[in-house]
Amino acid sequence: MMKTFDKYTFKLLLATTIREKEDGYVVNEIFNRYPSIQELLEVTEEELLQINDIGKVKAKQIIAALKLARMNPCPIEKRFTIRSPQDAYDYLKDMQYLTQEHFVVLGLNTKNEILFRETVFVGSLNSSIVHPRETFKHLIRRSCASAIVAHNHPTGNPAPSREDIDVTKRLAEVGKVVGIEVLDHLIVGAEKYVSLKEKGYL
Repeated sequence: MMKTFDKYTFKLLLATTIREKEDGYVVNEIFNRYPSIQELLEVTEEELLQINDIGKVKAKQIIAALKLARMNPCPIEKRFTIRSPQDAYDYLKDMQYLTQEHFVVLGLNTKNEILFRETVFVGSLNSSIVHPRETFKHLIRRSCASAIVAHNHPTGNPAPSREDIDVTKRLAEVGKVVGIEVLDHLIVGAEKYVSLKEKGYL
């Protein structure tokens, strides 16, 4: 009987592959960036090379180990389903504690289940800085059906600014072109949120 893989098993696999402790920097950084098994299995060599202490040799070793893991049956993790802006907020409410603005993308499948969560930008929101390329590259690579974007207001007040609205409209337009609908843009504040979909900006 072939072995199934969970996150702990994957940590052991990676640690053994690169000869590092399972709680070492590289292993932890990989799991911080790719927290689900599905994301980890889809990681590319180029993405691994963006992590400090991972060179070409180590990246190739990791990719080879992940290819072997894909040959074994892997349990499908229970996915969080978004049915409303409240659901999205419940999933993202940890953002209220961030001291800087983080711009996050949730990639969804056709059942509105979350496939991944990715922080694509950190800093004050600006339509020229939050580039559609960075937002949609993860969505396209993982063949997502739709997306929800979100960012936090460290002040605690989730009222949308002009920049928030401009970013929303720009991303929605790009989504129509590439065929990945932006379902909502949530602004997370202190124990509250604003849905730009509900406000009529999407």
